[in-house]
Amino acid sequence: MRAVVITSPGGPEVLEVRDVPEPQIGPNEVLVRIRAAGLNRADLLQRQGKYPAPPGVPADIPGLEFAGEVAKIGEHVQQWKPGQRVFGLLAGGGYAEFCVAHERTVAEIPEKMAWPDAAAVPEAFITAHDAMIVQGGLVPGDKVLIHAAASGVGLAAAQLARSTGATPYGTTRTADKVERARKNGFEDIAVLASPVELSHYTRQWLGERGGFDVIVDLVGGWYVNAGIDALAPKGRLIMVGSVAGRKLELDQSKIMSKRLTIKGTVLRARPLEEKIAVTQLFADEVVPLLASGTVKPVIDSTFALADVRKAHERLESNQTFGKVVLTLD
Repeated sequence: MRAVVITSPGGPEVLEVRDVPEPQIGPNEVLVRIRAAGLNRADLLQRQGKYPAPPGVPADIPGLEFAGEVAKIGEHVQQWKPGQRVFGLLAGGGYAEFCVAHERTVAEIPEKMAWPDAAAVPEAFITAHDAMIVQGGLVPGDKVLIHAAASGVGLAAAQLARSTGATPYGTTRTADKVERARKNGFEDIAVLASPVELSHYTRQWLGERGGFDVIVDLVGGWYVNAGIDALAPKGRLIMVGSVAGRKLELDQSKIMSKRLTIKGTVLRARPLEEKIAVTQLFADEVVPLLASGTVKPVIDSTFALADVRKAHERLESNQTFGKVVLTLD
């Protein structure tokens, strides 16, 4: 099969499309013919040699999410048949014509959804749903702040917040993304350059004594302390990303006096049973919203597999709005 291979750590130029052996399925697994694959910042880090794949996963083939057709099933598989359209998450190996997944870590694609749209769903919507609703405990009436509002996860989180009956606010570093992000469910968006600015916007949006019930932090660094200041008593801060920095100092007294909950989360390194649980919740609670059009993936751009270097360059430009997707048709 064709697959994108990382030939050595480095820039987009180290990515090459090569012929590699097709993966073999186990008794509880499905072989999926991939039609489209979403790109994520973890792929960039893996290409740079900063985020190695976990054991048992192709070390040199990136790709964490896919959409395709079941091509073959293991002898114990009962949930799927060849030809069914499925999407899901992987620990790696998604930039390829075929991938292998446990039968309970994939979900059925809504009937009318196109391949690129389906490939733009899993990482963004599973991450947003798990972080904000499952772990963050978002409920109707809550006020939620989402950093990196124009990212795939940020746009998914805003739509899911609205579907829950909560009110989403967002931040971005790029002014020209504000109006487009508002159209995807945000009540308002701030162009943020410092912690002081977040305090200003929190007062503007929620009043002098207001604070957010939940913050989904896709950025990290100084955003964490700014978020602690912006939370209401008993607020929940969910740390999902660290592109702005991984090390920081926290004021313990603020966390204690507000009785805050701070959680860190990652999907890739979770054990199989946890991945199954996350996928089943996604299938039960999010896929119906996708099928009805209540929430929709947002695509920035699509590239053919042969143009994977250009796709990585696009993602690294920080000019994206929504997801970058590879197509394999």
